[in-house]
Parts: sequence; C-alpha cells; structure tokens
Amino acid sequence: MDALTRIETELRSRLGPAVQGLSSPQPGRLFVDVERRALRPAAKALIDLGARYMVGIGWDEIARNGTIGLAHTFAFDADHVAVVLRAAAPAGDPSFESITPDIPSAGWSEREYQDLLGLTFTGHPKPKRLVLADDWPAGVYPLRKEVPYNLEPPAAEDVAYRLDEAPPGTTVVPIGPFHLSLHEPEHFAVYVDGETIKGCDYRGFMTHRGIEKLCQTQVSYNEVPFVAERICGICGSVHACCYSQAVEAAAGLKISRRAEYIRTIMLEIERLHSHLLWLGIAGHLIGFDTVFMQAWRVREKVMWLAERITGNRKTYGMIVIGGVRRDITPEIRAGIEDVLAALEKEVLELKRAIIGDSAIHRRTKGVGYLSKEEAVRWSLVGPVARARGLRLDVRKDHPYAAYDDMAFDVPVADSGDVWGTLVVRVLEIFESISILRQALAGMPAGPLLIEAPEALPPLRHGLSMVEAPRGESVHYVITGEENRPERWRVRAPTYPNLQAVPQMLLDNQFADFPIILGQIDPCFSCTDRVAVIDAGSGRRRILGRTELEALSRGPEAGRSRS
Repeated sequence: MDALTRIETELRSRLGPAVQGLSSPQPGRLFVDVERRALRPAAKALIDLGARYMVGIGWDEIARNGTIGLAHTFAFDADHVAVVLRAAAPAGDPSFESITPDIPSAGWSEREYQDLLGLTFTGHPKPKRLVLADDWPAGVYPLRKEVPYNLEPPAAEDVAYRLDEAPPGTTVVPIGPFHLSLHEPEHFAVYVDGETIKGCDYRGFMTHRGIEKLCQTQVSYNEVPFVAERICGICGSVHACCYSQAVEAAAGLKISRRAEYIRTIMLEIERLHSHLLWLGIAGHLIGFDTVFMQAWRVREKVMWLAERITGNRKTYGMIVIGGVRRDITPEIRAGIEDVLAALEKEVLELKRAIIGDSAIHRRTKGVGYLSKEEAVRWSLVGPVARARGLRLDVRKDHPYAAYDDMAFDVPVADSGDVWGTLVVRVLEIFESISILRQALAGMPAGPLLIEAPEALPPLRHGLSMVEAPRGESVHYVITGEENRPERWRVRAPTYPNLQAVPQMLLDNQFADFPIILGQIDPCFSCTDRVAVIDAGSGRRRILGRTELEALSRGPEAGRSRS
C-alpha cells in the first residue's frame, strides 16, 4: 500500500463521512477536505501516522460562498508526501476547535488567523494577539477582502505590551524592541531568578507590512517573485523559487531541466553565503570577533560571485514563474569553479580553528539544549532540528529543482545545543560545494523559460517547500483572477523555530541569551513578511545617498526632503 492510500484509508476509517473529498492533483500532494468539526481529529490522525506539522493557511471566501477557509499542512518526510487538510466555517460563526493542544507548533498559525481573519479557536491555550498591535481596532480583520490593503487606523498614544505573568520570585528583564543583540525590532520579556532564565514571553510582528495582502490586491503573478525575494535579506532565491514552484504546481506547469539546474545553483550559492554570514555572527555573539572577521572575509568571495551572475551582491532577479531569467555561461561556470576551489580550502582552515577551540566549546556546549522529542513537538526545521538528531531536509525528503540528481549527505548532530547547530552548519558548507560541482558538471541543454498561459485557472491550490539555509520555507498559493493570486501564504523557517526559543532558554544563564536566540539565525523580517512599500503616493523612485541619510536621522528630516 502506497503512502497516499494508507493516509486516505486511515482518515476514512477514523472520520467516516466527515471526509468530504480527497484529491491528488500534483505528485506527492494530497488535499483532504473535511467538515470543520472533524479538523482536530483529522490533524491528530495525521500526527499519529507520523506526520510533521508545517503551517496553517486561512483565506476569505465570504463573497463567493459565505465562508472562511482554513487549511493545515503536514509533511510525511519518509514517504516524500505532503498533506493539506482543508475545512471551512460560515462567516457568521467562524469558529474551529483548536489543534494547538495536540500540536503546539500550530499555536501561532491559529493566533495569526484570529487576528487577520477573525477566526476563533476554542480550547487554544494562549489566544492572545500575535500579529496585530494591541491598539489595532477590534472587528477589523486585515486579510478579509472588504478591508483595503492600505488601511491605516489611528494609533493609540500609549499602549503597553500585554505580556504573560512572570513566574513567582522572578524579575522581568526586557530585551527589545531595540537591543544590541537584536538586528530588528522584536520584544522578549525574559523572566530571571538571579542569572538563571525561568521563562520568556515574545512579542513580534512589529515590521509586518502586509505583503500577502498587497500581492493579492495590487501585484500580478509575474511581479510577485521580485517582492518575494525581498522578504528576507538573505533568502532571495529561496522565496522566489518557493513561490514560483507553488504557482507552477497549481497551474500544472513543468519547467525545463536546465532551469531546474540553474535554480539549484542559485539556491546553493545562497546557502554558502548565508552559512558563512551566520558563522561570523555566531562568533560575534560569543565575543569571538576573529571568527566573525574571517568568516565574513571568506564570504566576500561568494558575494562577488553572486554579483557576477545576477548583477547584485545578493541573489536577486534570477527565478521567475516558468524558469530563470539568466543563463550560466561557460565563462560564469569557470568562475564558479574557481571560487569553489578557493572557498573549500579557506573554510577547511576555518573549520579546524573552530572545532578545536576550547573557548567556543565552553560558550556553546550544553547551551540552549532542547531534546529530540521536544524538537519534534515544536516542529523545528533546518540546522537547529538537525542539531537535535532530526534528519530533516526538504532537498532529500521532498526533492525539487534538480536535487533528485544530486548526491549529498545531510549532516546531523545529537548534542541538542548551540554546539550541534554550529557543527551542522559548518559541515553543510562542504555539502553545498559538492552539490554546486555536480550541478555544473551535469547541467543539460534546454530553454531557460517556458511559455505560460496568459490566464491561470482560478481557485487551484499549490503547495511548495524549499530548504532555506535556516530550514524549510513553505509557500501556499490559491490561483485567482485578474492575473494575481487569490491567496498567497508565506512561512519562513524562523516562524516555527522562534516558537521553541522560550523552551531553549529555560534554565540557561541570561548571558547566553544572544547566542541561544542567535543559533536559530532569526530573521524577524521574513517571519513578519516585510516589504518596504510607498503606499502613500504610489510613486516609484530610487532614493539617493542624501535622502537615505535624511530618512535615517528621523521622520522630520525625511519629510523635509520629500
């Protein structure tokens, strides 16, 4: 019995007529429609079968049929299968039974749609606001179609964070929204007894700019990749590829094999510079700036390479729906091979210095520990999951692009701490070099782009996963009319990993907070799904140095030059 048949049989056995429909429109994908009362039992059944929770998706269908849709996505990694569990609730009674008591990592997804769509989840253990600010007006749900994309409700003059109550005998130490160890505005309330952390509450989404709403109302299918690749300052190709794959899956488009190879090359170049960037930052966070300077010096070669291929020091502008925009010429191939040879030698020297350094051992071993069982419970992804003994890697488990042609190992550690994460990421650099060499050597001939239809069939669902340097990114697309998505949902790897940070902090020393948080390589902006948009005038312009400097010095200075 194959995996899809086994899952279908089990769901029908447990839920009976509550299963309203099953379909597998794309290879390795199963879409299951259930009555809303059966959503929690169905989710529990999938977990019992060995599934891993990924993310929830909500969408507004009030104008079409008077309902609000909700889906939860699950991965069966060993079977190379993903399952989408879908249900709907009437707009007049948009309530579901919470699945969070069974699946803690679903907690943020449910809270997000409580905020953005007005859904309610009975039995949710922490139904506080997540995305919306505490002064956001009640009854205004931004993802509902009736709410304009550029709505700016008035802000309250003074709003305090609504944080969890501190455990008895502890002191609250606020970190953020602006803090030396945070590169973006997020707030942690850390509860300490002396120097020992006894709890933590998190409040984020301060840079949320609503790009999902924007791209459902103002941006066309083919423009979205250029917004998607700016979600994160590092993972440009990841998000452009993940979105494009989701649209291609929903529309039934198959790109050329050459384009798949070039996508693989861009993704691995991106992984190289991301791992080296993180390695430098990790050294800085523990006060070892020699590691920081050396890792970033080596990384600079990768940035020059990205500029030669794409015209940008970042891997922007390459991946679009239907393929890629630029070729890997023989001259560029030779340049990549030269950089890889130099990079391999220098990273090997860096690895030897790091692995044998006793100071790094003292600052990372046993720090931020989380067991393998807890990593499963919180649905951790990427290096932080692999550092806890979970052999999860979308490139192997759900192959995309040309990864099915690549031979590579998935480095795994079992220490469950910051040290394990460091080891995994260093070893992955060498695997990326190997993948790049294989892709360059085996790239077939073929077109870069396929011709897509002018209008995609509406209301088709597409799910895509890509292994970002930090872990699995997930994009979900529902095709729409007017040449833009009906719904586009982005889940970056920081989203699930950040939920487990309070558990990683527990009983550690307060001085280790920066590296415990830093081990997940948090990208708050991609978790918040940020984009910088001029919605006021609608004008598009490039800011020069003078204006950028003025803007950086305060809103009054910026306005004086606008």
